[in-house]
Amino acid sequence: MTDIGYENAVESTVAGTLEGGPDSIPGAARVCAVTASQDKVKVAHLGGYEHFERIPGPRTEPVFRWTMRTKAAE
Repeated sequence: MTDIGYENAVESTVAGTLEGGPDSIPGAARVCAVTASQDKVKVAHLGGYEHFERIPGPRTEPVFRWTMRTKAAE
């Protein structure tokens, strides 16, 4: 039996690309660290959140497409 330490239990991250959404999202914010199994990304932007969902496909780096905006709770 192999003892799996905490370091091995944490899923590593890869660079994900965000497509679509407001033009006011800076280019640097359109590349973010995500886990290989992550399906959704939420980005805080101008008093709300921009939501992105993963595009299915055999890519080495995941791509997320904009789906909607929600307002931040006050």
